[in-house]
Amino acid sequence: MDKVLLDTDIFSEILKGVDRTVVARAVAYRVALGRYTLSVVTVMEIVKGLHKIRREDRVQQFLAGLPTVEVLPFDLQSAELAGRIYADLERLGQTIGRADPMIAALALHHNLILVTGNQTHYRRIQKVGYDLQLDNWR
Repeated sequence: MDKVLLDTDIFSEILKGVDRTVVARAVAYRVALGRYTLSVVTVMEIVKGLHKIRREDRVQQFLAGLPTVEVLPFDLQSAELAGRIYADLERLGQTIGRADPMIAALALHHNLILVTGNQTHYRRIQKVGYDLQLDNWR
């Protein structure tokens, strides 16, 4: 089993434990590789979502669990790549927000498959010429 980068939507589903297929694949992955890999962008998105609904208890619970996962930092090379991806999409009128190009850049920079349920957005990145590998655990 290859190491992957989990997009925010999939990691959120893992945390909620609702989708049996996602949970089963997540458990198998964690058994095989020992931990999940996330981006700092996913951390930001999850904290934002929980804080927005005033669930500080869940924010603290989420943050307390972070030492058990690998969190990829957003470095200069990833920032440059994300800027290029965003500009290429913007030039075509195909923008997908700022977070998704950042997550895609991290996956590309670290040569990881991006596991996401948001195939539509990330396929736009592939269509503008980036070799982004995708998987969907749903």
